[in-house]
Amino acid sequence: MFGNFDINFVIFGVMPYVALTVFLVGSIVRYERDPFTWKSSSSQLLRRKQLIWGSILFHVGILTVFFGHLVGLFTPVWILDALGVPYGLKQWMAVLIGGPAGLAALVGGTMLIHRRLTDPRIRATSTTMDILIMILIWMQLAIGLLTITQSLQHMDGAEMIRFMEWSQSVVTWNVNAWVTVVDVHWLFKLHIFLGLIITMLFPFTRLVHIWSGFAAPFRFLLTRPGYQIVRSRRRRPLEERRRAHDTRQGKSGPTITSPAE
Repeated sequence: MFGNFDINFVIFGVMPYVALTVFLVGSIVRYERDPFTWKSSSSQLLRRKQLIWGSILFHVGILTVFFGHLVGLFTPVWILDALGVPYGLKQWMAVLIGGPAGLAALVGGTMLIHRRLTDPRIRATSTTMDILIMILIWMQLAIGLLTITQSLQHMDGAEMIRFMEWSQSVVTWNVNAWVTVVDVHWLFKLHIFLGLIITMLFPFTRLVHIWSGFAAPFRFLLTRPGYQIVRSRRRRPLEERRRAHDTRQGKSGPTITSPAE
């Protein structure tokens, strides 16, 4: 029954759709059921200097890497051909831009993990999932940097084209997409596998605040009400609190009917 079973089919043919489904449905369900957990849970008041340097390096690096992958993998090959962009040039751009960005993110991530694990106050407010997702992202960055050693052996861009075809075949529901990456180096396979794991864990971690970063400008422009609503936690009416304050001070202050000059 399992004589023709291939683990590559599971990882590169089935797992991408499972990961994307969990990513989208899980994010929607969490926002609907637990909207108040949709946050980054910042600890910026603690060890602020290390946080600033680590956060800047990590976020600038990771965003550069993310959008580099997004554009690099999902730009149709025919566009490169139409613009006359050599595959080798695109490969060099990926190495020269992605390499330093990945290294910056790795250094920043190391600083953030060290800060989270060594400060008892920050450690006490961290969940197991907070630490796990940071370690997985750190591993993903390290493996991504290691794949450069293999990319440098294929600077004609042929290997890169295979990953582009696989990514684009997945989103166009090509059931044979997995065949494209069957015989690539194991570092690339591990990099893809770990990326899919992180995608599936996304809705269950503080990474969901990334959605807010992308959606905030549109919400501000399109759905934001005209006024900011501020709710006071004080229970007594303003006039009653004002009279109590005047009594303590021994003088009469302005009232609603006699405003202050």
